[in-house]
Amino acid sequence: MKTGLRENQPMSRVPAILLVLAIWAAIYLPALGSLAIKGEEGRRILPAVRMLETGDYMVPQVGGEPYLRKPPLINWLVAVSLKIFGRRNEWTARLPSALCVLAVAIAFITVARASLGARGSAIAALIWLTNFGMIEKGRLIEIEALYVSLFAIAFICWISGWEQSRSPWFTWILPWIFLGLAWLAKGPTHLFFFYAIVLAVLWRSRELRKIWNIPHLIGLIIMMSIFGAWAIPFAKIAGAAHVTHVWSRQFSGRLAGEGLNFQSWALNIPRSLGYFLPWLFFVPLLVNAKFSSERKIEIVGGLSWGIVIPLVIVDLIPGSLPRYAMPLLAPAAWLLTETLTAVNLTWPRWLGGRQFQWKDRVRTVAFVTIGTCACILLYAFAIVPHLQSRQKLRTIAASIDDLVPANESLYAVDPDYQPILFYVERKLVYVANLNELPAGAHFFLIQPELEHAALGRASPVLRIKDYRNREIILMRR
Repeated sequence: MKTGLRENQPMSRVPAILLVLAIWAAIYLPALGSLAIKGEEGRRILPAVRMLETGDYMVPQVGGEPYLRKPPLINWLVAVSLKIFGRRNEWTARLPSALCVLAVAIAFITVARASLGARGSAIAALIWLTNFGMIEKGRLIEIEALYVSLFAIAFICWISGWEQSRSPWFTWILPWIFLGLAWLAKGPTHLFFFYAIVLAVLWRSRELRKIWNIPHLIGLIIMMSIFGAWAIPFAKIAGAAHVTHVWSRQFSGRLAGEGLNFQSWALNIPRSLGYFLPWLFFVPLLVNAKFSSERKIEIVGGLSWGIVIPLVIVDLIPGSLPRYAMPLLAPAAWLLTETLTAVNLTWPRWLGGRQFQWKDRVRTVAFVTIGTCACILLYAFAIVPHLQSRQKLRTIAASIDDLVPANESLYAVDPDYQPILFYVERKLVYVANLNELPAGAHFFLIQPELEHAALGRASPVLRIKDYRNREIILMRR
């Protein structure tokens, strides 16, 4: 009886893990710390630095003020990395993102092996490592790398447990631990994607009633307890009413489409699909794929609906951004793996209608993987050195350090979000306003709107603008 091609010449776990480690290292480590922080990276790093300085790990701070918009899991991971390596630089700050991506690849190799097969699990891991979305986020310290990876592990555990009819205690509890951690990384929005997948697969299998079970209830309690263990004391410290207002305002602002750019919004779906490149080009194979069992057909059908519907819904929300749909990358990788390891695979008639033989599929996966590694290595060793010469943050921070004596503290007066401060080597002290400056404060940083008030007590010695064209002034008295 035919069981599919995925078990021909199976790859054992150890070689598969070594292969994944090599590919991961080739894609995610070269020049990881060579470029200065950009975008929102500083909001993930500066709170971690502050946590190490103050010992307060409960309330993230940016610019000396509580940062209420996101939970702190990513800040904790950065703080751990900085502490372990004993160095504060881009490499140690970004490494947690790369390790999260690796953890998902290992989960595909190990947890998903029984469902996808030896070769199938390796293919899924390679698809995960080489899609544009994870390469972009996994080489930065951004929430998506952590959040999407935790979602991916939860998804892998659930669908593997469900397909293999494993104990409900495994299938309906373990994934919710990772969902709880994902909640602690960004909030509960990932639950919409997760339950869309679960409900679609169960509906396609005519097993929707199985969602009602005691282990699932326990899993939900564990998930909420993981988030609540931080959120409850955090709300008490920061003020429950204020925290609730900030969180609800952020959520409602997204739904209301505040600051909507119509042209950008209209491209949400194409950009979301672009995150799955280059593997998106192989999705048409799904049309003519012949699978080895009815169970596989149900999974493929459920995943297809569970990916398409939430992607369209989320991308059509006025305030949505393409990256909001990134949790669907892991289900898409699973779906494409099921397709590439099908018993029979034929290109659609409009793409030639040819049989896609197993050896050609393996070669294709190898070609895409090697090509991706080559592109990253070319970028790291040929392009990054040119980009380094155009960076401002390190140069600006060095200018500040040159003017402030090593034995002096540098005061930052209500600085808001200033990525430059990550690179400043002088001891930083945050104050809320000019009146809080102590008599012994000889050097302090202000924003332009405070210059007039500060002139009576100090004079400007350096005016600088960062990559955002935001000005900051170094004052001396």
